[in-house]
Amino acid sequence: MTVLPDDGLSLAAEFPDATHEQWQRLVEGVLRKSGKEASGEAAEDALSTQLEDGLTTRPLYTARETGANANGDTGANAATAATADAAGFPGFAPFTRGGRPEGTSVSGWDVRQRLAGTDPVRVNEAALADLENGTTSLWLTVGRTGIPADGLARALDGVYLDLAPVTLDAGADYAEAARALLALYAEREVAPEAARASLGADPLGHEARTGEVLDLAEAAALARETAAAWPHVRALTVDALPYHEAGGSAAEELGLSLATGVAYLRALEDGGLGVEAALGQLEFRYAATADQFLTIAKLRAARRLWARVAEACGAPEAGAQRQHAVTSPVMMTRRDPWVNMLRTTVACMAAGVGGADSVTVLPFDNELGLPDAFARRIARNTSTILLEESHLARVIDPAGGSYYVEQLTTELAGAAWEFFQTVEKAGGLPGALRSGLVAERLATTWAARSKKLARRREPITGVSEFPLLSEKPVVREPAPAGPTGGLPRVRRDEAYEALRARSDAHLTATGQRPRVFLAALGPAAAHTARATFASNLFQAGGIEPVHDPVSVDPASAAGAYAASGADGMAVLCSSDALYEEQAGAVAAALRSAGATTLFLAGKPGTAEGSVDEYVFAGCDAVAVLSSVLDRMGVAS
Repeated sequence: MTVLPDDGLSLAAEFPDATHEQWQRLVEGVLRKSGKEASGEAAEDALSTQLEDGLTTRPLYTARETGANANGDTGANAATAATADAAGFPGFAPFTRGGRPEGTSVSGWDVRQRLAGTDPVRVNEAALADLENGTTSLWLTVGRTGIPADGLARALDGVYLDLAPVTLDAGADYAEAARALLALYAEREVAPEAARASLGADPLGHEARTGEVLDLAEAAALARETAAAWPHVRALTVDALPYHEAGGSAAEELGLSLATGVAYLRALEDGGLGVEAALGQLEFRYAATADQFLTIAKLRAARRLWARVAEACGAPEAGAQRQHAVTSPVMMTRRDPWVNMLRTTVACMAAGVGGADSVTVLPFDNELGLPDAFARRIARNTSTILLEESHLARVIDPAGGSYYVEQLTTELAGAAWEFFQTVEKAGGLPGALRSGLVAERLATTWAARSKKLARRREPITGVSEFPLLSEKPVVREPAPAGPTGGLPRVRRDEAYEALRARSDAHLTATGQRPRVFLAALGPAAAHTARATFASNLFQAGGIEPVHDPVSVDPASAAGAYAASGADGMAVLCSSDALYEEQAGAVAAALRSAGATTLFLAGKPGTAEGSVDEYVFAGCDAVAVLSSVLDRMGVAS
């Protein structure tokens, strides 16, 4: 019988250590097989991915990227120790690993459900159902776009306010809503030390959304009153969602949240609060997306950055940032909304792993109107499964020490700090908002991202990839209109949604969607890949692909096209070899049958002279689809 050494698993000790250079040589071989010649660092660069904010994700992270420890050691253990030392410990500055020593390991993160209705009775019914089934705190929309402030008591009827924290979102009506909630605490005899709430005063966030300028002095007065009488109530919210929803990148979201927080600290100090008390009056809200590593790094970087601000203000130990993460509205789709359940699950997981104190999972039908009971149930159960079955909260900062996560956290923090400094030089956030600097910067970022979306370099499952034209629309009661007048609100699916809306209108008017004929040439092995690509591409614009019979040749192409009901459009789909043999003859047959525009799925220049246009990976799908609908006579 073989006796294992003390470590129990030392089989790797029998083999020599692999080197970085050996790995690079293997990469070179793989690239060579794909037709790319690169060596050394260039081979590694070929597998790297460019992110927003000038960041790059490399294919491999090792001790080389994270550095050595103070003794000069460069091994994996030394690098891990070095990154752990830089990140600190949970509950201690710089709070990268969490704002509290215990993190969320005791009871999990706060499951915060959003309630956006205007009827206090219905909001109350939803609130009680949520609290009875896993929700631990409530996020209420109050004022012009939610329940009236004088309806707050009815909306919270039956809610144990000493057990369930309440967060308010009241826009310009924050003072009235806050005083209504504080009066309710007093009326129900909730002890000041038992009340836990976020009153949601966010004048600059409101200005970003609406363009309406509010006086920071009133928010400072509310914070001073709260700090004096309610030890666990925070008056102000630093909401970064307006910038995320306007198309901002992760670093821009972080930089603008820092600028907002600093502006509030100045106002609170001017209003008579000390630095530590002022820091204790702020809660920060960030978007959590389905890009899990970026979300994890963003929340960790946010805490590190805010700790730096607190340190500069002379209160380093009071710089623990209180974080509320919300699954991104930008990533939510209106077509095939069921896929949103998967997106929000990944985003919720990333928020929890990233150390958010509170997490709101938006229901999958959030972009379609008021969520129904089923959608709300799925939203709150997402956190429950991750907490109770996946045990995500049992380990504090589970991603900490990862070479990739630590490096991404550091680089993202650096990019965010640079943008924060740009905003401060422009007169702080108020000046940057009013001068147009913020709007211009976010618009530039969104324009670049829109190109990736249009070219399907950033795929949207169910919309730009694998759309389902036969899906039944999900209909919901309209939600109250949100505030407008400031920064725009963008959605990843917006360009494709406009195309699909044109197709829907055409279907209603004519009884048939616009159609394109897929002329597949040769056996399945030759045409399947490109036919699948073309089918997905055209369905993304609401154009129904007709692919029957399975394959055509010059003799059968005209008849197959005539029977398809296509609206003047056909696409050749096959291998390059078969294009050389058959494309010209098939194209001629299709034109004789009435096809006015011929596309070829493949490289531009193939079968030149036989076809009019090309569709290929990386082409501007939105432009192509819009042009096709125009030529089909589909109204815009």
